[in-house]
Amino acid sequence: MSAAPPDGTQRQTCNESLTLPKIAFLACPDTLPGSPTRRPDAFEHDLLFDALDQGLAGRADLTAIDWRAPLDQLTLFDCAYLGTPWDYTEAKDEFLGRLEALEKVGVRVCNPVEVIRWNADKLYLQELEARGAPSIPTLWPQSAGPGTVLAAFDHFGCDRVVVKRRVGAGAIGQDSFTRLQPPPADWRIDQPAMIQPFLPAIQREGELSFIFVSGQLSHALIKRAAPGDYRIQSLYGGSEVPLDPAPTDRAAAEAVMAMLPFALPPVYARIDMVRLESGQLAVIEAELIEPYLYPEQRPDFGRLLAEGLLGRAD
Repeated sequence: MSAAPPDGTQRQTCNESLTLPKIAFLACPDTLPGSPTRRPDAFEHDLLFDALDQGLAGRADLTAIDWRAPLDQLTLFDCAYLGTPWDYTEAKDEFLGRLEALEKVGVRVCNPVEVIRWNADKLYLQELEARGAPSIPTLWPQSAGPGTVLAAFDHFGCDRVVVKRRVGAGAIGQDSFTRLQPPPADWRIDQPAMIQPFLPAIQREGELSFIFVSGQLSHALIKRAAPGDYRIQSLYGGSEVPLDPAPTDRAAAEAVMAMLPFALPPVYARIDMVRLESGQLAVIEAELIEPYLYPEQRPDFGRLLAEGLLGRAD
């Protein structure tokens, strides 16, 4: 992977690449190499970019670029892959507008904007539940304060809850409270939120992730939190191990994929699930925007993803 020039892009210098399709790996200052604001977990950007770059070798030219780069730079690409634009959750409408502008001038966005718009607000979980997906009981307040959380304990009949942003990712802005340690009086989420009962299986077994390319299961893994935590992301010390899923667990993830309301399956998807006390897997998220796809868990994943991107070309 070449060093990024000052405008935040990474460009190939080989003359041969000028004849190849150009794919933008959309990123952000939090993930671009050399950025002074790069996050500690941005190594995931490097792993995913490198895997896809190797998979595309000789077939397409991959360039990492900030999704907020000038539009005339982005429109030079044939395809825009939503790699690690992790800051979009703080500017959802701007992000969607940028992707729509790219689609209008003929840049193929993967996944398409209709998919991104549906997936950007976690209210989509209501639609999946209506379609039959096993789900976690959820309250959907427009904002949340201490009183909202205290009422949730009684509503769910539980002693611990998790509060998340409806537009959010990576557990950023997320909190967990118990009856014995409720939120302080000045705590508040001043945006649409969701509240769920805490599921012990998160700490006991972990979160199961199923990676799909063009609707077909590629690989699966279990993500586990660091001791004393419940957040499974690497940003908080989480780790993961490969998983050969049981047939019933695989079928549960494939069923959620089949419930997505699109004519074609997304080029890529990550279905995150957790086990209920009944033993059934429930969907936590259907990640269709910029999920980390864990290429290290499947050595040839870059090739598989490359074929998905190129195979969906117009």
